[in-house]
Amino acid sequence: MSSKNAEQIVAKVLLVEDEVELREELARFLLRSGHQVIQAGSLAEFAQLQATVDIAILDIGLPDGTGLDVAQLIRSKTPRTGIIMLTARSSTQDMLSGLNGGADHYLVKPFRLLELNAIINALYRRIGGDWCLNLRTRRLLSAQGLQISLSLAELELFQQLATAGLHVLNRRDLVEAMGYNWLEFDMRRLDTMISRLRKRWADETGTALPLKTEHGKGYSFLATITVVQ
Repeated sequence: MSSKNAEQIVAKVLLVEDEVELREELARFLLRSGHQVIQAGSLAEFAQLQATVDIAILDIGLPDGTGLDVAQLIRSKTPRTGIIMLTARSSTQDMLSGLNGGADHYLVKPFRLLELNAIINALYRRIGGDWCLNLRTRRLLSAQGLQISLSLAELELFQQLATAGLHVLNRRDLVEAMGYNWLEFDMRRLDTMISRLRKRWADETGTALPLKTEHGKGYSFLATITVVQ
């Protein structure tokens, strides 16, 4: 497996794998990529977690059940969660069983970490969409229903991110939209606001905010945002 990471996103990931060595290797890779990781080695351990996640990576062969069992439990509670199935079985029938059992992707062992990362990125962009920015209540809501209140400056930030879509929001455009002179503005104020916003979202929701810093350019939000008046 290669550990080169082509693109970093932020997501809360569940990893269910009974092979300890493989699970630890995957967990290290996911953590280096900026994700939060919750681990389980069996169906019983998963059942005790009661965790809401963005993406689940599931081994089909578990000591007390299958990854399909886990997928069905996840689908019954959080239908939008992205599911990647890991298996050593490569037959067409096995693949169809995994996809029909609730998986979004079916990855055959051995695989490259770069390949897994590409799948996570693509899947997260899909399931991470449909965030809502309510201008009247000044609240930001995730696709899973998690939410926080926003200051006026943070509200302007997300209005600009919503307009930018999945493209990079230029720092100068953001500063001027907030009513400041670009040449006179102390950029450390903006960096501090972004840092505090990420921390507050994490503290209040237990998940990572998909707000990415594009070094030398600005910021991007790895999901679409619908603005409600």
